[in-house]
Amino acid sequence: MDLAEALLEVGPGRADASFALFAQTLDPQWIDAALRATGAASVRRRKLPAEYVVWLVIGMGLLRDRSIEEVVRHLNLVLPGVDPPRRRPPVTGGAIVQARDRLGDQPLEALFTTTAAQWATASADAHRWHGLAVYGVDGSQLRIPDSPENDQTFGRPQSGRGRAGYPQVRIVALMVLRSHVLAGLAVGPCGDGEVSLAASLWPTLPDDSITLVDRGFLSYRLFHQIQASGRNRHWLTRAKKNLRWHVRQRLGPNDCLVDLPVHRTLRRAHPELPETLPARAIRYHRRGFRPHTLLTSLLDPARYPAAEIIALYHERWELEIGFDEVKTHTLEREEALRSRAPARVRQEIWGLAIGYNLVRLEMARVAARADLAPRRISYRHTLMLIRNFWLTAWLAPPGVLPHRLEALHDELALLLLPPRRSQRRFPRAVKIKMSNYPLKRSRPRRRHVI
Repeated sequence: MDLAEALLEVGPGRADASFALFAQTLDPQWIDAALRATGAASVRRRKLPAEYVVWLVIGMGLLRDRSIEEVVRHLNLVLPGVDPPRRRPPVTGGAIVQARDRLGDQPLEALFTTTAAQWATASADAHRWHGLAVYGVDGSQLRIPDSPENDQTFGRPQSGRGRAGYPQVRIVALMVLRSHVLAGLAVGPCGDGEVSLAASLWPTLPDDSITLVDRGFLSYRLFHQIQASGRNRHWLTRAKKNLRWHVRQRLGPNDCLVDLPVHRTLRRAHPELPETLPARAIRYHRRGFRPHTLLTSLLDPARYPAAEIIALYHERWELEIGFDEVKTHTLEREEALRSRAPARVRQEIWGLAIGYNLVRLEMARVAARADLAPRRISYRHTLMLIRNFWLTAWLAPPGVLPHRLEALHDELALLLLPPRRSQRRFPRAVKIKMSNYPLKRSRPRRRHVI
């Protein structure tokens, strides 16, 4: 189905130029299903019905350099197709806040879950490693506005200089590493640990997959759960220094099968765990770095060579690049999100995740046309072109939109990145030290007595 057919199927009341770019990717029926499932569908006609507020929240993430009122105007969300643009009634900031509060965060979460299940599975199938879909799990934190509600709900992390200046929300992402498409997301207070937040993500892992995790996720119970809960599900991580194991068989230089002893206290709490967990330990050393040891459930050395496993583990860094794409480019280096209430904070995060996936899917289409890997396309320039398309498409006649979209894809094909360097030659270090100025602390106002 091409774009013109997709717009016709949506209907004249909703085939708006603002939505044309993603019309064939984000099925409007998914939006309707998410609204009905969560009881958020608009019963009576409003200036901002629920289905348009969904697009507003997504647009808030992609158009970070614009105010929310401008996002409403540029996305043409006030009853598109009913009145000419110049005659449409203005929407106040208070009306937008009320519309977002009526919508809540659950429809956006349901929509992300539905879309991620469709998009991530297809994306992972297209970029397999030895027949395995490659996923990664890691966590990060986002600053949110300093309001009493956000502070009470999400909290502030502690640091060496005292309490943080802003409340923060912790997120844990499950990502298709070779395309950066988000397959799952967990959101919680900053006091929640990444391991506990990630518990909801493990059941979504498909069969015939491998999941790369940081050594902070090293858990015998977790690794057993990944393998036992599906068929041909594997894990790969870096071992900690104090970890001990028993060598069962040597497979080659710095490559051996080992048994990880499970502590009896852990087995007493979880009787399903075996006495030992079989694993494969691969020790390697890159120039300029300390030696490291990888642990994995890929036990067959003929099917999974050690050198290829070492190269695969370093793809875990793609998740960190994905976090950087969200914070540095999508959010324009803004230190905090926009929302001042907890429900709107979660709503904004889910909308940001959906918008990020939409951009990544457009990049994947361009990469497939150019016969390149998706990470060879510049995320920054893709996002800028999509923003320009959204800001101008609503002024163009609907008949020319397919041609403009085709031209957009041709422009994206020119934004190719050079191949990644296979070896990183410089260790990670802090280049700019922390400010010498003291931390600003709130003080109670003095009352003047006259």
